[in-house]
Amino acid sequence: MNQGGIPGRVESTGLGVYYGLRDIISDVELMKTLGVEPGYKGKTYIIQGFGNVGYYFAKFMQENGGKIIGVAEIDGSIYNKDGINVIELGKYKEKTGGIIGFPEASKSWKDETAIY
Repeated sequence: MNQGGIPGRVESTGLGVYYGLRDIISDVELMKTLGVEPGYKGKTYIIQGFGNVGYYFAKFMQENGGKIIGVAEIDGSIYNKDGINVIELGKYKEKTGGIIGFPEASKSWKDETAIY
C-alpha cells in the first residue's frame, strides 16, 4: 500500500497480545493448577496504558467476555467495578486527550492507583 501501511496494522499488536493471553487462559490444566476457570468470561481486567495497543487489547477482551474495570494512562487512572465501555472511553480520550473525567468512571486518580 502506498503510504498507508498494511490493512489491519492499526490493531495488530493489541490483537497479538489478546491472542497470547487467550492461549494461556485457555490452557485447562494451567488454569486448574492456578484455581481459575479457563477463558475471558467472568473475569475482570485492569489495563495499564490506553494507547493503540492497550485500546485494541481491551476492545478484543471486552468483545469476548472480559470485563474492563480499570484503566491507567499518562494523565491518571479510572475505575468502575461495574465495567468500562472501551469504545466509549476511546472516543472520550480522542476528544479530550485523556481518560480523567470519563463519565462512566466511579473513581479516578491523578496517578496509576487503579492498577493496584
